[in-house]
Parts: sequence; structure tokens; C-alpha cells
Amino acid sequence: MARGDKPPHWAIGRRGRLAGEGDWPERAIGRRGRLAGEGGSRTNGRVMIAALVRAVGDLSAPPLRRIVWLSLALAVASFAVLWIAIAVILTHTALFGWRPLDWIVNLLGSLAVLVLSWLLFPAVATMMTGCFLDRIATTVEALDYPDHGPARRVSIGETMIATLRLMGLAILMNLLALPVYVLAPGINFFVFLGLNGYLFGREYFEVVALRRLEPTATRALRRRFAGRVFLGGVAIAGLFAVPLVNLVAPVIATAFMLHLFEGLPRAAPQPSAA
Repeated sequence: MARGDKPPHWAIGRRGRLAGEGDWPERAIGRRGRLAGEGGSRTNGRVMIAALVRAVGDLSAPPLRRIVWLSLALAVASFAVLWIAIAVILTHTALFGWRPLDWIVNLLGSLAVLVLSWLLFPAVATMMTGCFLDRIATTVEALDYPDHGPARRVSIGETMIATLRLMGLAILMNLLALPVYVLAPGINFFVFLGLNGYLFGREYFEVVALRRLEPTATRALRRRFAGRVFLGGVAIAGLFAVPLVNLVAPVIATAFMLHLFEGLPRAAPQPSAA
């Protein structure tokens, strides 16, 4: 960046610091606010790590802590109802009429519910926090990008449609991939990361980008940086795969993707219609 140039809006972090001053890696920032080596694997890695660190740090904000606890309670309650309902059905259903065999079926059914709950938790947790995603993005912007103007008005219905679409696709695709998860140990984890990485990268990117760009511009930017968006989705899927971390993954994922979005060079200023 030439001396005397005003830093781009996305390079400003909390308390007015430049993103390179402890927030983003200095070597990742090039002239005119563009990411050095745009699309390069080393730059992508530095940017991903920096964005993830910032997203985790944002959890200390009191508004985000309240959302974390609320979304956690909703997710746990939904899975408790699901588990109890299936357990009751299995307990009161005699499939074979022979108690030992029915007991084995019930046991395997409980294990299946546990496995499916882990696989489907990302979609359910995202759906439960869907109405809070815009609030999460607003809070992160206030902390790290205070010079931004008002975001586009995105209705709760529009956000919920996006999250419900994500949930439906995630459930369908993971159920279709269930034989691979069960019969292909070793590669099943990579299938999980790749499949859910694509879904989460696309959906979380659109959630944060639509606050600043029109739908057409959002899709164009996502296609232009498809590789980086996919890697961001893989990182999000990895968060959902880690026990306990997955409980706060939707909040971290939203903040993380927001930082990635703000780091992408764009040809035109962001529209910020009230």
C-alpha cells in the first residue's frame, strides 16, 4: 500500500487497527487492499487461519455469548425430543415377537440414532440459529468493521429459507452418503468434509454476502472465489465434527465466513442500502 493511501474499509479491525496489525497476516495484504497472491494456497492458508482466530475471539462479545447459549439450548432440546420419540417407538414396537431379537434391534436402533444425530447435527444446529445469523453478523461487523455503513435489509424469512435449504440438502446428501460413512472407514471422514464443506461454504457465504451485495453479485463473487469459499466450508465442517466445539460452530462459522468475505477483493464498492 502506498504511503498516504487510505486503507480499504475491509482492512480495518476493531478499535480502528489495520487488519495486518495483529489481526490479518501482513504479508497476505497487497496493494489496493487486495489479498497478495489471490487464490494462492499459502495465502489461502494464512487468511483462513487469521479469519478463524478472529472468529473465535469474537465469541467473547456478550451479545454472541447470549446467542450461543440460546442456540445450544434449542439444539439440545430438539435432539432430546428426537431421541426420546425414537426410543419410545422402538421400545413399544415388537418387530419379531422374540424378546432377545427385538432387544438387539432396539440396541442397534439407538446406536443408529446416535450416529445420525452426529451427522445431522450441523444442519439442525444451523437451522436453530438461522434467525440469529444476521444478528451475529451485525455484532461482528460492529466489533471488527465499525466504519461500515448500514447493511442491506435481509428479512428473517429470506434467512430462514436459506438455512432450511441448507438443512434439507445436508440431510438428504448425508443420508445418501451413509453407506460410504459406514462401509468405507478411512475415507468416510474426507467424504464428510468434502460434502458438507461444499454445502456450508455456499450457504454461509450467501448468508453474510447478501447483507452487502445483491443476489446476482453474491453469486458472481462466490463463483469467482469458489476455491476459497469451499475451503472455508471445509473448515466449518471440521468445526462441526469436533465434539463440544460443534455446539458453538454456527456462531463461529458465521463470524469466520464474514471475515473471509470482507477479505475478498471486489471490483465495485459494497451497496449498503438501508
